[in-house]
Amino acid sequence: MQVTDASESPFAEKRSAAAEDVRAREVPSASRIWGRNAGGPEPAPRRVVLLGSTGSIGTQAIDVANAAPDRFEIVAVAAGGGNLELLAQQAVHTRANAVGCAAVDLPGLKAAIARAAAEASVTGYDPELFVGAGAATAIAAWPEADVVLNGMTGSIGLEPTLAALAAGHLLALANKESLIVGGALVKQAARPGQLVPVDSEHSALAQALRSGAAEEVDRLVVTASGGPFRGYRRQDLAGVTPDQALAHPTWKMGRMVTTNSASMVNKALEVIEAHLLFDIPLERIDVVVHPQSVVHSMVQFIDGSTIAQASPPDMRLPIALGMGWPHRVPGAAAPCDWTKATEWTFEPLNEDAFPAVRLAKEAAASGGTGMAVFNAANEEAVDAFHDGLIGFTDIVDTISAVLAEHTESGPLTLASVLAAENWARSAARARCGR
Repeated sequence: MQVTDASESPFAEKRSAAAEDVRAREVPSASRIWGRNAGGPEPAPRRVVLLGSTGSIGTQAIDVANAAPDRFEIVAVAAGGGNLELLAQQAVHTRANAVGCAAVDLPGLKAAIARAAAEASVTGYDPELFVGAGAATAIAAWPEADVVLNGMTGSIGLEPTLAALAAGHLLALANKESLIVGGALVKQAARPGQLVPVDSEHSALAQALRSGAAEEVDRLVVTASGGPFRGYRRQDLAGVTPDQALAHPTWKMGRMVTTNSASMVNKALEVIEAHLLFDIPLERIDVVVHPQSVVHSMVQFIDGSTIAQASPPDMRLPIALGMGWPHRVPGAAAPCDWTKATEWTFEPLNEDAFPAVRLAKEAAASGGTGMAVFNAANEEAVDAFHDGLIGFTDIVDTISAVLAEHTESGPLTLASVLAAENWARSAARARCGR
């Protein structure tokens, strides 16, 4: 999930007094966690590639890097091109060695960077440029990198994810769709420890899992805010409008993710992501509604103990941890204020009103390209909902209908995933009257 809008300043360099205090403290002695030293900062800044740099994850990652120049150096940035001016400003600000943009040609990207450099009074800046549909994939494989943060939205992030893994980079993954639709392809491509989650829920699970061995884990509990329609019955959802679906009470995100949160499709995708990341069977992953969004997820162990990760809803914490894994970044985000009275509540998910989680588990259990079909059909249905072609409950109904029509076609490969997606998009568009 995301907090900051891409239109807001991406170059915030202010640090709170509390963060400065944290940095001044003595680093504790190193401890061995998962076979790596997690006790303090590394000797040199990590070189970071940002994919989707103009989105909320990317802009906040730059904030994190600005606040911790001893820990992170941005060496390459890439974006779709919807905010070319911001991409050029980011490139000049970070002095990225490589810049990629999907939706603009080479002269257009050069001109935008030249304008941004002139506005910043920067001379001599001449990065390597990549344009076109393969720009993000090329940037993901940039050799002068230690970690790639994939903050793209949608399954378009699959090829860059595979490219980053093939290049041997640590992959900080905020683009959940690439893992979900790629499934075994991504897991087979990743070496042990190469794939690090950035979603707040999965970052929370990764942190809590440090409390025990794999064989001691009983269940994963993924929390959900409940979105704008918490407490609604299915019949209450039929007439909700796009504006209502975009009025999320906790997080500030783009249109697709916000709508997915309202329909619980986003939580469904997160359940599948947790299953793939942590190798926990689907039947041992639960969803609980927690409207305060402070407990980001929990791990229940076999002895009855439950370990929860809690922090105010601020994506800079999981972003910093993802880029620096397994090291924590002092002052990355503000902690909970334990001097003030507060209340946290938890309630079960109403699966009759929000069947997306159950549907996704069924699609994932079937294996193959089922989740690629689920995700593609959802993306088309969400667009149709915002275009006024279908109602809100028709989004998940469309996913269900397209899945029912889906038949597997051979082994799981990148080509079969892309073919299944194309088929699902066509089938969903037809059902939605596009």
